[in-house]
Amino acid sequence: MSKPRVGFLGVGWIGRHRMAAMLATGAVEAAAICDPSPEMIAPAQELAPEAAVMPSLDAMLGEGLDGIVIASPSALHAAQSIRALEAGAAVFCQKPLGRSAAEVRSVVAAARAADRLLGVDMSYRFAAGMRRIATLIREGALGRLFAIDLVFHNAYGPDKPWFYDRAQSGGGCLMDLGVHLIDLAFWATGTSDEPSDVHATLLNGGGRVEPAGDAVEDFALASFRLGDVAVRLACSWRLHAGRDAEISVAFYGTDGGAALRNVGGSFYDFTAEQFSGTQATTLCSPPDDWGGRAAADWGERLAGGSRFDPMAEELIRSAALIDRIYAAA
Repeated sequence: MSKPRVGFLGVGWIGRHRMAAMLATGAVEAAAICDPSPEMIAPAQELAPEAAVMPSLDAMLGEGLDGIVIASPSALHAAQSIRALEAGAAVFCQKPLGRSAAEVRSVVAAARAADRLLGVDMSYRFAAGMRRIATLIREGALGRLFAIDLVFHNAYGPDKPWFYDRAQSGGGCLMDLGVHLIDLAFWATGTSDEPSDVHATLLNGGGRVEPAGDAVEDFALASFRLGDVAVRLACSWRLHAGRDAEISVAFYGTDGGAALRNVGGSFYDFTAEQFSGTQATTLCSPPDDWGGRAAADWGERLAGGSRFDPMAEELIRSAALIDRIYAAA
């Protein structure tokens, strides 16, 4: 049985990493690659020497590919995803899928109409510690959940200019980092409650972000409720954090708590712990090569014949909450 033929649009560091993860499964074939930078093409060809180098997405789609992996600037995600889906290709896209709920909704509608698998690289769902914590929550081991604390401070900040252009990125650190935190709050709890009581503060260089201005936020604070659960979110770029990154996702219930936290400022190494009063029990610790698992999972599902998954509707909920946080600020 032949493998699905997949094209890779955007083969910078993250695009190549996800390509490697997919190819390592043996489930898919890298049939085509496309990137405007020759410097990016060369290392991608080392991973997939048989892949054809194509000049554009449309050229790749003309090859009748089974799937497209999109790792381009955020402003392009929705339109490129829709073009691929309408051409009959499944899509795995970097986050955010769209710069607004309207864009995300249009992509999900295109996937549903085409009956094609749609995936987004919500990679933290696949961290072993996060999966252990989600199981505890869903099985009721923490009792009645009442608080969630979400933190993602990236002390470096993005190194590409388009991240700081609202028209291209859709927003700043909230769009870049907060999307992961919000996704984990929805996914881990499995809640169907709609967010309420949304409040937010967005800053740039320590001053408030003007809604009609060009600047995007480099520091974001938000609070909201998911039913009876109070949620607090903080994220930033280039914060004086004393380390490369500070990342934590903590859940507190009437019978206990649990948290995923990065180790020593690492972007990749995490511990997961369960709490009872003043006592902590380790659930997971490094190493855990989780970064490419979302991509690998999509590739294996594509090879297994998966079509449109209604779980893609969750992506709209996260985007709609981000819209509301921006509006609240």
